Amino acid sequence: MNQKDLKEFLDLKVSQYNNPKFIESDPIQIPHTFTKKEDIEISGFLTATISWGNRKSIINNANRLMLLLDNAPYDFVLNHKETDLEKLKSFVHRTFNGDDCIQFIKCLRSIYENHNGLEAVFSKFVEKDSLQKSISEFKRIFFEIEHVTRTQKHVSDPLKNSAAKRLNMMLRWFIRNDNAGVDFGIWKSLSPSQLSCPLDVHSGNVARKLGLLKRKQNDAKALKELDINLRNLDPLDPVKYDFALFGLGAFENF
Repeated sequence: MNQKDLKEFLDLKVSQYNNPKFIESDPIQIPHTFTKKEDIEISGFLTATISWGNRKSIINNANRLMLLLDNAPYDFVLNHKETDLEKLKSFVHRTFNGDDCIQFIKCLRSIYENHNGLEAVFSKFVEKDSLQKSISEFKRIFFEIEHVTRTQKHVSDPLKNSAAKRLNMMLRWFIRNDNAGVDFGIWKSLSPSQLSCPLDVHSGNVARKLGLLKRKQNDAKALKELDINLRNLDPLDPVKYDFALFGLGAFENF
């Protein structure tokens, strides 16, 4: 199909999936249980971090993690004592274990105490039409405190050719204001035009079938290619098409 037809088709699919019903089966439901900005940020970041594998398992484990944080993630991050961290040792989601979880809580405290929070870090290094450098710099700052080396693998680096799917998904949650009750739009210092599509198996396969992506690997180079093509469809809000690509793949087996 030509670009006009493709845009019409994808816009229709965005309308179909970018609505509150999407939340029912998606990990974004976890930060939706909070109202305070910092609670949304921290719960969203931790949920995105473990968002690989079975979606039901992701949601169950993210809910369990919020319980371990007393359903007050920001307060726990800022005010925890060493003894409070003991209960996190039991947490596990695939290769993300209790030691990783404890390390993440300590690193988050440093982000909020020393760098004015998550939004400030990502905003500091943003480029005109990309947040990929911001993600890389975020990883550097996140692990600037003493840390367990193995935990670094749980934060992607686009400058090392990662598609950084989970962090790009989190950024979509926080930056897009879709007026549909799904994405939050709580980070006002950044623009939806700077976002990149969370590139996973579903969105990648559908993008290839639609001619939006030729590269076979889901890596940073593929993400850049997809970025360019989605910006041609909508330069102001290119990542709204994540709903279309993911929905077509996950729900329609397109």
